[in-house]
Amino acid sequence: MLIAGTDEAGRGPLVGSVVAAAVILDPKNPITGLNDSKKLTEKKREQLFIEIQDKALAWSIAQSSAAEIDELNILQASLLAMRRAVEGLSIQPEHVLIDGNKLVQGLSMSCEAVIGGDALHAEISAASILAKVTRDRQMLELDAQYPQFGFAKHKGYPTKAHFAAITEHGVILEHRRSFAPVRKALTEQQSQ
Repeated sequence: MLIAGTDEAGRGPLVGSVVAAAVILDPKNPITGLNDSKKLTEKKREQLFIEIQDKALAWSIAQSSAAEIDELNILQASLLAMRRAVEGLSIQPEHVLIDGNKLVQGLSMSCEAVIGGDALHAEISAASILAKVTRDRQMLELDAQYPQFGFAKHKGYPTKAHFAAITEHGVILEHRRSFAPVRKALTEQQSQ
Protein backbone atom coordinates (compact mmCIF):
# COMPACT_ATOMS: atom_id res chain seq x y z
CA MET A 1 0.00 0.00 0.00
CA LEU A 2 1.32 3.43 -0.95
CA ILE A 3 1.27 5.63 2.15
CA ALA A 4 1.92 9.36 2.20
CA GLY A 5 2.68 11.42 5.27
CA THR A 6 1.78 15.08 5.50
CA ASP A 7 2.67 17.81 7.98
CA GLU A 8 2.87 21.58 8.14
CA ALA A 9 5.22 24.23 9.50
CA GLY A 10 4.45 27.76 10.53
CA ARG A 11 1.14 27.72 12.38
CA GLY A 12 2.39 29.85 15.27
CA PRO A 13 4.23 32.74 13.57
CA LEU A 14 2.69 36.18 13.01
CA VAL A 15 3.95 36.46 9.45
CA GLY A 16 4.16 34.52 6.20
CA SER A 17 2.58 31.42 4.75
CA VAL A 18 1.88 28.14 6.48
CA VAL A 19 3.86 25.52 4.53
CA ALA A 20 2.89 21.87 4.17
CA ALA A 21 4.59 18.89 2.57
CA ALA A 22 3.55 15.38 1.63
CA VAL A 23 5.97 12.49 1.13
CA ILE A 24 5.74 8.90 -0.08
CA LEU A 25 8.91 7.11 1.00
CA ASP A 26 10.55 4.29 -0.95
CA PRO A 27 10.82 1.19 1.29
CA LYS A 28 13.69 -0.05 -0.92
CA ASN A 29 15.65 3.17 -0.35
CA PRO A 30 15.45 3.99 3.40
CA ILE A 31 16.52 7.30 4.89
CA THR A 32 18.21 7.20 8.29
CA GLY A 33 17.81 9.96 10.87
CA LEU A 34 14.22 10.95 10.11
CA ASN A 35 12.53 12.54 13.11
CA ASP A 36 10.24 15.41 14.06
CA SER A 37 11.88 18.42 12.36
CA LYS A 38 11.85 20.37 15.65
CA LYS A 39 14.09 17.70 17.23
CA LEU A 40 16.78 18.02 14.52
CA THR A 41 19.48 20.64 14.11
CA GLU A 42 19.18 23.06 11.21
CA LYS A 43 22.22 21.43 9.55
CA LYS A 44 20.68 17.93 9.85
CA ARG A 45 17.34 19.19 8.47
CA GLU A 46 19.10 20.71 5.46
CA GLN A 47 20.95 17.42 4.78
CA LEU A 48 17.75 15.37 5.10
CA PHE A 49 15.83 17.86 2.93
CA ILE A 50 18.08 16.95 -0.03
CA GLU A 51 18.11 13.23 0.79
CA ILE A 52 14.30 13.06 1.04
CA GLN A 53 13.92 14.76 -2.33
CA ASP A 54 16.46 12.36 -3.85
CA LYS A 55 15.16 9.10 -2.36
CA ALA A 56 11.38 9.48 -1.89
CA LEU A 57 9.03 7.93 -4.43
CA ALA A 58 7.17 11.26 -4.47
CA TRP A 59 7.17 14.53 -2.54
CA SER A 60 5.29 17.79 -2.78
CA ILE A 61 5.42 21.15 -1.00
CA ALA A 62 2.46 23.55 -0.87
CA GLN A 63 1.30 26.49 1.20
CA SER A 64 -1.50 28.77 2.25
CA SER A 65 -0.70 32.48 2.17
CA ALA A 66 -1.09 34.99 5.00
CA ALA A 67 -4.19 36.31 3.20
CA GLU A 68 -5.70 32.79 3.12
CA ILE A 69 -4.86 32.34 6.81
CA ASP A 70 -6.70 35.60 7.57
CA GLU A 71 -9.67 34.53 5.48
CA LEU A 72 -10.01 30.90 6.65
CA ASN A 73 -8.23 30.81 10.08
CA ILE A 74 -4.91 29.11 10.75
CA LEU A 75 -6.28 25.59 11.26
CA GLN A 76 -8.30 25.57 8.02
CA ALA A 77 -5.41 27.18 6.10
CA SER A 78 -3.04 24.48 7.46
CA LEU A 79 -5.41 21.71 6.37
CA LEU A 80 -5.78 23.37 2.95
CA ALA A 81 -1.98 23.50 2.53
CA MET A 82 -1.75 19.81 3.46
CA ARG A 83 -4.48 18.93 0.96
CA ARG A 84 -2.62 20.88 -1.73
CA ALA A 85 0.60 19.03 -0.86
CA VAL A 86 -1.08 15.60 -1.09
CA GLU A 87 -2.83 16.54 -4.34
CA GLY A 88 0.51 17.76 -5.71
CA LEU A 89 2.20 14.37 -5.36
CA SER A 90 3.27 12.89 -8.71
CA ILE A 91 2.02 9.49 -7.49
CA GLN A 92 -1.30 9.40 -5.64
CA PRO A 93 -1.16 7.41 -2.39
CA GLU A 94 -3.77 4.93 -1.22
CA HIS A 95 -3.66 6.20 2.35
CA VAL A 96 -2.52 9.44 4.02
CA LEU A 97 -1.12 9.84 7.53
CA ILE A 98 -1.78 13.39 8.77
CA ASP A 99 0.13 14.90 11.68
CA GLY A 100 -2.32 16.17 14.29
CA ASN A 101 -5.85 15.45 15.37
CA LYS A 102 -7.80 16.71 12.33
CA LEU A 103 -8.46 15.02 9.00
CA VAL A 104 -7.80 16.81 5.73
CA GLN A 105 -11.13 17.16 3.93
CA GLY A 106 -11.62 16.64 0.21
CA LEU A 107 -9.02 13.93 -0.42
CA SER A 108 -9.99 10.98 -2.59
CA MET A 109 -8.10 8.40 -0.51
CA SER A 110 -8.40 7.17 3.09
CA CYS A 111 -6.82 9.36 5.78
CA GLU A 112 -5.77 8.97 9.36
CA ALA A 113 -4.92 11.73 11.85
CA VAL A 114 -1.98 10.85 14.11
CA ILE A 115 -1.22 13.01 17.15
CA GLY A 116 2.57 13.39 17.42
CA GLY A 117 2.86 11.61 14.08
CA ASP A 118 6.03 13.47 13.11
CA ALA A 119 7.86 11.44 15.78
CA LEU A 120 6.02 8.17 15.05
CA HIS A 121 5.88 7.73 11.26
CA ALA A 122 8.84 8.23 8.92
CA GLU A 123 6.53 9.56 6.17
CA ILE A 124 5.26 12.34 8.45
CA SER A 125 8.79 13.05 9.74
CA ALA A 126 9.99 13.49 6.15
CA ALA A 127 7.07 15.82 5.39
CA SER A 128 7.76 17.85 8.54
CA ILE A 129 11.39 18.32 7.46
CA LEU A 130 10.47 19.48 3.94
CA ALA A 131 7.87 21.89 5.33
CA LYS A 132 10.14 23.32 8.05
CA VAL A 133 13.16 23.85 5.81
CA THR A 134 10.98 25.50 3.14
CA ARG A 135 9.30 27.80 5.66
CA ASP A 136 12.66 28.74 7.25
CA ARG A 137 14.04 29.60 3.81
CA GLN A 138 11.01 31.81 3.16
CA MET A 139 11.77 33.63 6.41
CA LEU A 140 15.37 34.19 5.27
CA GLU A 141 14.05 35.71 2.02
CA LEU A 142 11.67 37.93 4.00
CA ASP A 143 14.59 38.92 6.27
CA ALA A 144 16.56 40.05 3.21
CA GLN A 145 13.57 42.22 2.18
CA TYR A 146 12.85 43.55 5.68
CA PRO A 147 16.07 43.26 7.74
CA GLN A 148 14.65 45.56 10.44
CA PHE A 149 12.28 42.78 11.58
CA GLY A 150 14.90 40.09 12.34
CA PHE A 151 12.97 37.27 10.63
CA ALA A 152 16.19 35.24 10.17
CA LYS A 153 16.45 34.96 13.96
CA HIS A 154 12.87 34.48 15.19
CA LYS A 155 11.33 33.07 11.96
CA GLY A 156 8.24 35.25 12.45
CA TYR A 157 7.29 33.82 15.84
CA PRO A 158 5.81 36.18 18.47
CA THR A 159 9.03 37.11 20.30
CA LYS A 160 9.87 40.32 22.18
CA ALA A 161 12.14 41.34 19.28
CA HIS A 162 9.34 40.78 16.75
CA PHE A 163 6.83 42.78 18.84
CA ALA A 164 9.37 45.60 19.18
CA ALA A 165 9.95 45.63 15.40
CA ILE A 166 6.19 45.76 14.71
CA THR A 167 5.84 48.67 17.17
CA GLU A 168 8.74 50.54 15.57
CA HIS A 169 8.22 49.73 11.87
CA GLY A 170 4.56 48.81 11.60
CA VAL A 171 2.94 45.85 9.92
CA ILE A 172 4.03 44.55 6.49
CA LEU A 173 1.85 42.94 3.83
CA GLU A 174 3.02 39.44 4.84
CA HIS A 175 1.81 39.80 8.45
CA ARG A 176 -1.25 37.77 9.44
CA ARG A 177 -3.80 40.45 10.24
CA SER A 178 -6.20 38.06 11.98
CA PHE A 179 -3.62 37.25 14.68
CA ALA A 180 -4.31 39.30 17.82
CA PRO A 181 -0.88 41.02 18.22
CA VAL A 182 -0.91 42.10 14.56
CA ARG A 183 -4.54 43.25 14.74
CA LYS A 184 -3.69 45.27 17.88
CA ALA A 185 -0.67 46.88 16.18
CA LEU A 186 -2.81 47.82 13.16
CA THR A 187 -5.45 49.40 15.42
CA GLU A 188 -2.72 51.40 17.22
CA GLN A 189 -1.21 52.53 13.88
CA GLN A 190 -4.59 53.70 12.60
CA SER A 191 -5.34 55.67 15.77
CA GLN A 192 -2.10 57.66 15.53
